[in-house]
Amino acid sequence: MLKLRLTRMGSKKRPVYRIAAMEALSRRDGKAVAYLGNYYPLEDGKVTLKEEEIVKFLMNGAQPTRTVKSLLDKAGVWAKFEAAKKN
Repeated sequence: MLKLRLTRMGSKKRPVYRIAAMEALSRRDGKAVAYLGNYYPLEDGKVTLKEEEIVKFLMNGAQPTRTVKSLLDKAGVWAKFEAAKKN
């Protein structure tokens, strides 16, 4: 099963996270199927996303973690997914 989750990058005490589509049983920083965006928590929570690809993965059954779901909610991608799911 695919999960949309965060992988950690950046130096010590300066985290940067990638939003990745990964197998559920893989390691946190293991090999990803696709990288779908970035999250910069120290830059006022700046988020960059590949919205179309994220919606495509969600439509195919990928499950986001709680943190990723909240990031998608704030960016408005989750609403696009809900609208696409109804159609």
